[in-house]
Parts: sequence; C-alpha cells; structure tokens
Amino acid sequence: MGFLNKLFGNSTKEEETMTNPKLKIGIILGSTRDGRVSPQVGEWVKGIADQRGDADYEIVDIADFKLPFLGTTDGSEPGIAAWNQKLASLDGFVFVVQEYNHSITGALKNALDFAREAWYNKAAGIVSYGSTGGARAAEHLRGILGELKVADVRTHPTLSLFTDFENGSVFKPADLHQTNMTAMLDEVNAWSGALKTIR
Repeated sequence: MGFLNKLFGNSTKEEETMTNPKLKIGIILGSTRDGRVSPQVGEWVKGIADQRGDADYEIVDIADFKLPFLGTTDGSEPGIAAWNQKLASLDGFVFVVQEYNHSITGALKNALDFAREAWYNKAAGIVSYGSTGGARAAEHLRGILGELKVADVRTHPTLSLFTDFENGSVFKPADLHQTNMTAMLDEVNAWSGALKTIR
C-alpha cells in the first residue's frame, strides 16, 4: 500500500520519514587548546542548522576522544575506536577550522589521520576563522579531504578575528555570514544525501 501511495503521490509524511531517514551531520570542532573559541562558533553553526529541520546535527568535539599522536602508541586507546564509530555513524560534516601558521591545527590533522573508511563518500562544509578568515587553513583542509574521499562543498563562511570576535575571544558574527551559512548547509545536505546512495 505504501508503494502505491508513493507511486500516485499519496505517501504520508510518516512513510516518507521511514523510507528517507534524516541525514546525520557532525559539526567537528577543529581545536583542542585551552581558551579556544571553536565551541562558540560550533554552537552558532548548530543553532542555525537546527532551525532548518532537514537533518540531525550534533557537535563532535575531537577533544572528547583524547586521541594520542598517530604512531606513538599501539592504537588500543578506546578513544580511537570511539572516534571511528562516531564518524561512521555520520552522513556528512561541517568543520569548524581555525588557522595556525597558514594551516589547520595539529590536533585536527591528527584526528583526520586516525580514520580512513569512516570518511569515505561523504560531504563536508567548512567554516573557518583567523586573521584572513582562515582561508589558508580551509584550502589545506580541502586537499586532505580529497584524499579521504570527502566531497567538500564550495560555499565557505569565513570569519575574521578582527570583525567577528570581540577582543579576539567573544564570538559576535556579522549578519552577512547567515546567508553563506544557509547556502553552505544547503550544499552539504544535498551532497550528503546523494553520496549516501553509493555507500
């Protein structure tokens, strides 16, 4: 009956939800240092995303997994398995990226390297910040994501330490970033849904 309803355009919302469950998108915080501002940016991203109702969004803080440096242990730490399990449960990502010496943080690179197949055939958006909006870090991240078979979307909100953060520590984004955030999330959801069909 559900098939016939769908065929003739009479499917119920409940049936559509059962056949097309919501995508799961992780908002990954890319810094672990004391005094970091990435949690503020992550909450801002999640606040905008949650209003859309088109996916389930959650903040994924790499600091919570206490990952060792890659290659320095036998790999038996529980955080490594938990990290991979979390990534495997997600359909797409939004990376909150800060620029350090023209690139991403060592903590984020380490976290990226601690998984492989869990990244494959998923989509990602990037929200970056820094003195030049974190643009150089985002470009480095794009190259890494390509190697991990993650399709990064074009639209990219860039936040300035000079105009979007009060005293460099209190996040107060300019209104103009809302438009870019909306467009970026549109792309992440569309691509995440498309790539899910080939996994």
